[in-house]
Amino acid sequence: MDRFVIIGATEFQKPLIEKAKEIGLETHVFAWEKGAVGKEAADFFYPISVTEKDTILGYCKKIQPVGIATVASDLCNITVQYIAERMGLPCNSKECIQKTTNKYSMRDALKEANVRTPGYVCISDAEEVAALTSDLTFPLVIKPTDRSGSRGITLVHDITVAAHAIDTAIGYSFEKKAIAEEYIDGKEYSCESISFNGKHYMIAFTEKYTTGDPHYIETGHIQPAGLSENGRKMAERAVCDALQAFGVKYGASHTEFKVDRDKVTIIESGSRMGGDCIGTHLVPLSTGFDYLKAVINTAMGIDPMAGYSHGHTDMSVGIRFIIDEESADRLDVIKHKYPVKLIEDYHNSRKSTEITESGDRYGYYIVSGKDRADVKETLDL
Repeated sequence: MDRFVIIGATEFQKPLIEKAKEIGLETHVFAWEKGAVGKEAADFFYPISVTEKDTILGYCKKIQPVGIATVASDLCNITVQYIAERMGLPCNSKECIQKTTNKYSMRDALKEANVRTPGYVCISDAEEVAALTSDLTFPLVIKPTDRSGSRGITLVHDITVAAHAIDTAIGYSFEKKAIAEEYIDGKEYSCESISFNGKHYMIAFTEKYTTGDPHYIETGHIQPAGLSENGRKMAERAVCDALQAFGVKYGASHTEFKVDRDKVTIIESGSRMGGDCIGTHLVPLSTGFDYLKAVINTAMGIDPMAGYSHGHTDMSVGIRFIIDEESADRLDVIKHKYPVKLIEDYHNSRKSTEITESGDRYGYYIVSGKDRADVKETLDL
């Protein structure tokens, strides 16, 4: 049996483990044991930090996998690239991973390639706050340069609160740096894509809902997105340009962007499948495309689009996250009034008095409907 290595075992990586087993691969999974809900699904589980790259590499040299992958995690993606490159397995370059996991490098790459992106500055100390007034126009989004999951993000409207936001972002950052970006108007979406040998395929567009100012925690997603035909074409061009700028060659990508009339602005892009059940659940339900299998095939050097004719399922799907009593109550309403629409729900007992990042959310539920409007109404987004 061919062996396949997976980095990470959270609820977002568990479907990848299950898919690898489903297609006949022996799974070797490396992750922190705490929160490793995918542990039981793995054939072999190694309770090793995903940041221990050389230790994991040592095991992989003994395992001799046919591929290595992760989904939904920038931190795991860094380790995947490090090991794949040294094992001679298909992967993106180290420079590509830098550009798609570090927001400052990301902005530089987009700017150099003339891809529309917000004005920005990098900050390593709150005392540098004066640079904001000379280089940027408020309001500003301040966030860590190297974190995901809405961690440490704050929208600030003037200089008086910027220093605190910078300190918060730096506190979350691994490299202890923050980036300040000009706020961009427009509706926010993401594009889910797969790349092979440098060719990019747009699989699905997702419409995003957030808590808004000040932290913009994601509260839900819907597919297909409510993009016009022209908006979709503009987004496809912008996303392809961004992936080219980053040097993406292999695997899934999750690119967030805003559309304001005839302008598409790239917000962020990760060279891995998006989290929040977007790639693992919503994409296959709304498109019929086996996204997880495509990720695995790409990691093994198999063209993920060979023999596939992209289609759709005539189904709209959406997810809402449980962040308060209102969203929890909505799940109860759906269970009683629209049980046929409920596809999956997950609800743990942990509750936070304040939701300041995606990790504070304590559950989700996924529903289907006849169209986007029906799903939005059911989720009450």
